[in-house]
Amino acid sequence: MQAVERGTNSWLDRRVHNGFASTIVSLRMADIEDREWRLIREDVRPGPLNMALDEIAAETAAAGGPRTVRVYRWEPATLSLGYRQEPATVDWEFCDREGISVTRRPTGGGGIYHDNHGDISYSIVAPAAELPGDLMDTYELLCEPLFDGFDRLDVPVSFASEDRPSIHEPACYLRALHPAHDVVAADGRKISGNAQYRRRDSVIQHGSVLFDRATERHLSCFADGPSAERFDERVTNVREQASVGRERAVRTFENALADWVDAEVGTWTDDELDRARERAREKFASDAWNHDREDPTAARDAADREESTE
Repeated sequence: MQAVERGTNSWLDRRVHNGFASTIVSLRMADIEDREWRLIREDVRPGPLNMALDEIAAETAAAGGPRTVRVYRWEPATLSLGYRQEPATVDWEFCDREGISVTRRPTGGGGIYHDNHGDISYSIVAPAAELPGDLMDTYELLCEPLFDGFDRLDVPVSFASEDRPSIHEPACYLRALHPAHDVVAADGRKISGNAQYRRRDSVIQHGSVLFDRATERHLSCFADGPSAERFDERVTNVREQASVGRERAVRTFENALADWVDAEVGTWTDDELDRARERAREKFASDAWNHDREDPTAARDAADREESTE
């Protein structure tokens, strides 16, 4: 894949300057725009259920149902671990004392602290056959509405212009910065963490946008984390970059996602919610998954997981 232009603030500019690869991605974009998409506006759910809903949405899309773009909150506050993250990197005593739930994502990378104010989360789910076969081409395509949302908020962002070393590897926002996929503000500080993985018949990309500062609680979730000063030197948030309220920011990202694929506002079906609650209970809330990275549902979902951007 050709390298994308770095340091531009417009997602449109990146597509225009990406040459042949952009043409292929644009053709794929035409393919997915013609499909049925639903926007599920921000709803508030526990961490394990949020992760389960991504998987259920993927199964719906793979079975011929609507593709999904959505925005969501986490209640209670949750530390989501990267797929390969070691449990020893978590301060379990602090999380338990503060009522912070812990779940493991199916995507890689480091841990992220989510609460119902400082974090805005989104996901995009579609059949794999309708997206580019190359993982990074797909990642850049699915980041387009994210960049568009920032642009609408007058928050200039780009992919990182250069590699930067890790500050604290267990924390997503403090891992080494890579131009291939890390989203930073104009001052070079990370403002969003995103990852993607492919199941057998579908692709899930989800991510976190930092809306407001929660440095101390974020760092306290990790064992032996760095100082707040080092976190703030590497990480920023929407409130720090622009004078906007959370409701406006949420609606802006929702609208950017919907406009990207001409999605209609929709809802979860009762069947999807029932299956997601079961999946959350069996997998994403289980010690086997969160402590040992063992999927209790793997027997029926064998070979679903193929690759991840992190």
